[in-house]
Amino acid sequence: MDAFELLKADHRKVEELFQELESASGKTKISVFNQIKTELELHTQLEEKIFYPALEKPSETHDLTLEAYEEHDVVKKLLRELSRAKTPNEEWEAKAKVLQENVEHHVEEEENQLFPKADKALSDEEYETLGERMEAEKARKLSGKKSGSSKKASVKKSVSKAAKRTGTGKKAASRKSSSKSSKSAGRSGTKKSAKKSRR
Repeated sequence: MDAFELLKADHRKVEELFQELESASGKTKISVFNQIKTELELHTQLEEKIFYPALEKPSETHDLTLEAYEEHDVVKKLLRELSRAKTPNEEWEAKAKVLQENVEHHVEEEENQLFPKADKALSDEEYETLGERMEAEKARKLSGKKSGSSKKASVKKSVSKAAKRTGTGKKAASRKSSSKSSKSAGRSGTKKSAKKSRR
């Protein structure tokens, strides 16, 4: 599983929900907000439990990772405050906009700064392990009614949809094939080409 694509899929999903939030009204707006809250809570748990700890030690990603933790704290505070409302008023609308702007800033910084630096800082093995761990954790946290395999399939499906929307499907596919060839040919000689395909 591609670690970056999994996180980007979450980002695209939340972007779509924020667009829905803007056009919704009344109870529908609260319902859409609750979906955003659920998505963001799962996403932040994945990052804080698995992704960020792997990026705290490398000097290239250390500062950005600490900043990301702080940005998460701001988002969590806003989510708590917004979730207290039963109906959206002007103050709630303003706070929801601040939440959206904070999330958009965080996503932009992650995708344009943290991910490229993480790509250089992580070995192929670390990168693959991160992706597998995040996929398994996300599947575990999704509906307890589904079987483990169908949960994994639903995670892969959402990542695949996001990859199509962002035009990264081919990139992810080439990364997967280079990873397989890297395994069969051994780590020497192919590590550089595998890392290049991740960028």
